[in-house]
Amino acid sequence: MAIVGKEAIKKFFGNIPYTAELYWLFRQQGKPINRFSLKNLDKNLPELVKQAAELRSIAPKGKKVFIFATLHYWIEHATLLSLALSSQGHDVTLGYLPFCEWRFPINRFDLRRQNAYAKNILRKTAPIMNTVSFLSKRAPYIPLSNDLENLVKEVSIFDSQYTEQIEDIDPNSDIYKLRYRRNRDAAQSLLAWLRADKPDVVIVPNGTIMELGVCYRVARSLKIPTTTYEFSDQRNRFWIAQNSEIMRQDTNELWKARLDEKLSDEQLEKVRALMISRQKASLFENFSRLWQGIPTQGAEKTRNNLGLDQRPIVLLATNVLGDSLTLGRQVFTKSMAEWIERTVQYFVARKDAQLVIRVHPGEIKSRGVSMVEIIHRLMPELPEHIHLIKPEDKVNTYDLVEITDIGLVYTTTVGMEMAMSGIPAIVVGETHYRNRGFTIDPDSYVNYYKLLGAMLENPGAFRLTKEKIDLAWKYAYHFFFDFPKPFPWHLVRMWEDYRQHDLKAVLSPNGLNEYEESFQNLVGKPLDWAISTKKEKE
Repeated sequence: MAIVGKEAIKKFFGNIPYTAELYWLFRQQGKPINRFSLKNLDKNLPELVKQAAELRSIAPKGKKVFIFATLHYWIEHATLLSLALSSQGHDVTLGYLPFCEWRFPINRFDLRRQNAYAKNILRKTAPIMNTVSFLSKRAPYIPLSNDLENLVKEVSIFDSQYTEQIEDIDPNSDIYKLRYRRNRDAAQSLLAWLRADKPDVVIVPNGTIMELGVCYRVARSLKIPTTTYEFSDQRNRFWIAQNSEIMRQDTNELWKARLDEKLSDEQLEKVRALMISRQKASLFENFSRLWQGIPTQGAEKTRNNLGLDQRPIVLLATNVLGDSLTLGRQVFTKSMAEWIERTVQYFVARKDAQLVIRVHPGEIKSRGVSMVEIIHRLMPELPEHIHLIKPEDKVNTYDLVEITDIGLVYTTTVGMEMAMSGIPAIVVGETHYRNRGFTIDPDSYVNYYKLLGAMLENPGAFRLTKEKIDLAWKYAYHFFFDFPKPFPWHLVRMWEDYRQHDLKAVLSPNGLNEYEESFQNLVGKPLDWAISTKKEKE
């Protein structure tokens, strides 16, 4: 009852001007609000602003840049990026929404306190850059075009899928209503701002989900050049895309630039070492992610443990439901879950083969529905020739790859890695390595079933040629080592990285030798995927 009363009071005072701001100022004395903390940014701002002012005083005039962020960690990172670009002479405006959560509603009283807290910290950047809170600067009602309205709905569906880690979204669900309301408010405010401000370039992290995805879509609807960026598991690197969503991992131009090149022995050894580390569940160089929970146990041991015989083995490797790399990636399926269900149903009658379903180990940390549950809902008792490996099972995926005859994937990189081992892999989703020349890429269920039937009749006839295997290795090298561009500050360990690479170090001649191209790409210089090759030849 007390909680209900407290929320009612907050709701009441949340609509009265200055009450939340004065409460935060006098009762909380400028402290963070709940989990919405910018304390690391606040701690480092005096030195950041000092260095940025010195660097900016000698920098040539640059572009008019708008950077957008929401959620406290993205706001901290976007501020650091904004100061770096301002130091290089660009006229930068950082726009933000002071949310700390995308999943749950927040009363307006608390949101306004978070806004006051953020504004108080970010105003310290005033000599160097501009900041604007889109909570404070709410635009008058602007009707969205049908196209923009549909894009807002698309982002809201993606948000709901990402949050609940399910694929079928009810537009009447609480999460969809919350995401749609916030996304639509953001679309209207951003549309008004960008129309009036007319920046030369918009920079937004991610660009696919939440208000970040809305900003990207609004900017592109206005035909403003827009850069999106994200971070993988590599330190000192980030992914970057121009006028597209970086989570789409569009490698078309990279592949065109590198397709005719032969990998050197050094490059081959580097990608080989990476693959070995993934198989052994160990870290490699600047990669920070373990790809398996258990080291390789050996192919025959795995075969015996699972009770597999000599019939052809088909490995179906799943993604985590709702993972951002699966959102909107349908080619001919309704969803990944539907494809898996139909594949299981197909194999029920194919007792001449063995289907092994490897549920993604990442599901251990997921909140949503497991593929295990979906498969058991479809078929509580699986026949003896269909094997389900759960996320927590102590099985190394690469041991399965070693005994596999045919691979089936949606968007997981396991499909690419199977091709690197000579295994024919059918790719169903719109992933970055689809149609690169070393996978099998059906465009309809009819073609999918035809391919499966033909391959099961004679799996050996579909083993990849040496040329295709070499092609897969070449693509893997460029995807893992060239697609991520140099960048000094990773989102996850931003301030640790900053202590090693402050503004002066990053923008020094030595620092610019490594990072200048990436900063220029962020503000619109076209990506040149042949640059690494040119440097190597020099």
